[in-house]
Amino acid sequence: MKPKDWDRFLKQIANDYDLHGKLKEIFLVRFAYENWRKPDKEIWELAEAASHETYKKQMTEIYSYFAKDKPNGCPELEPHSKGPGKFQVLREWLKEIKYLEWNQTATVPGRGKIGLEFSASNPNYSSIPITSDFPLYIQRPPIESDCCQEILKPGTLIRIKAPEKMGKTSLLKGILAHAEACSYRKVYLNLRAAEGAMFANLDKFLRWFCANLSRELSLKPSLDDYWDEELFGSLVSCKTYFQSYLLEQIDSPLALGLDNVDRVFEYPDIAKDFLPMLRYWHEEANNLPIWQNLRLIIANSTEAYIKLDANQSPFNVGRQVKLPGFNLEQVQLLVKHYGLDWIEDVEMQKFAGDLIEMVGGHPYLIRLAIDALCHQNLSKEQLLEEAPTQGGIYGAHLRHHWDNLQSSPQLAIAMKAVVASDTGVELEPTQAYKLESMGLVTLVGDVVQPSCDLYRQYFRDRL
Repeated sequence: MKPKDWDRFLKQIANDYDLHGKLKEIFLVRFAYENWRKPDKEIWELAEAASHETYKKQMTEIYSYFAKDKPNGCPELEPHSKGPGKFQVLREWLKEIKYLEWNQTATVPGRGKIGLEFSASNPNYSSIPITSDFPLYIQRPPIESDCCQEILKPGTLIRIKAPEKMGKTSLLKGILAHAEACSYRKVYLNLRAAEGAMFANLDKFLRWFCANLSRELSLKPSLDDYWDEELFGSLVSCKTYFQSYLLEQIDSPLALGLDNVDRVFEYPDIAKDFLPMLRYWHEEANNLPIWQNLRLIIANSTEAYIKLDANQSPFNVGRQVKLPGFNLEQVQLLVKHYGLDWIEDVEMQKFAGDLIEMVGGHPYLIRLAIDALCHQNLSKEQLLEEAPTQGGIYGAHLRHHWDNLQSSPQLAIAMKAVVASDTGVELEPTQAYKLESMGLVTLVGDVVQPSCDLYRQYFRDRL
């Protein structure tokens, strides 16, 4: 292990697990190769923590990031609730599991090292190492090159919408990396990282939002200098802070990536003001030159079902990006990163086609299948036969959708009608839209069909 490679790996891991600000600084210092054998009482000063007690609390918060991120987090960490053993547990997991994965995906045969290059001039380069969604991002041209060109336009808004685990976060981070390579400032903000208490009311959420933007830009939060909820209101205060402080303090365009925007949909009173605010900020680029420096990317699995005026919604302006499933060529690229080659194997080519049809090319489900073939005593015939069953490799994924449908009886009835038809059905628009947002169906005109055979077979037998 080369210390420089380990340092690059740690920075990637910190980004993947959404560590930011002081937590990121402490993580990089504590887990640096040269600090492995140093006691915490030395480390807290190296990390410039406020005190030893503060450092311990911040380390506890860092451990929680890795314990809670299932199934991608450290499985051995959670039981170790106290004691110095947590550092060794996480360090060994990072070294023995995540570093090896990173090291394998960091070099592509015939292409050399993979960096954070995500270039419009090189649209076929699969270039993003480990993300929370996927160990390697496989591009789906021309989406990536189009987004790389779009992010360089003044006042642009890019909307990435796709079901869970389709690669939204990877694409968003890739666009941000490209913007950074073009000398832009970048901020990645995951709304899932906000505690429930931050959604108590609009003012508290917007202050959390602005404070985190400040921290990510390495600026001291100065909210009280620009904020007056009683006199101007929270929305005006937030805009004033963003325009007069944040945008004025940086000397280049800002690429702001907001991930998991659907989190705010859980709080309709906040969503009905926050979402129009994003639309308003985007449109301000037409009125004030300073707002042209904001390049906004939002990613979400669903869209709000609250009532928004068409002239206020951020979901009908800017460039929309929908992520499709993998085609055969993209599956073959993925297989190569597992050290396999299916191109010359007629049987495996047929299996790849059958797998794509079974799961609709869903990247995460295809990865699960390749993992199962590589690491389990499972034949390709058995894998496909058991795929739409409780005991198959997709059992947990299917139960997740089952639970969601059971919590919404009307959607369950609608899905039952879809899978019962061989030609597709017409549904009430809101039901069709919700099922599509979940990834369960596709729309061909007004006709609703299952998005893949996996869902057709599983739900036909159970609904």
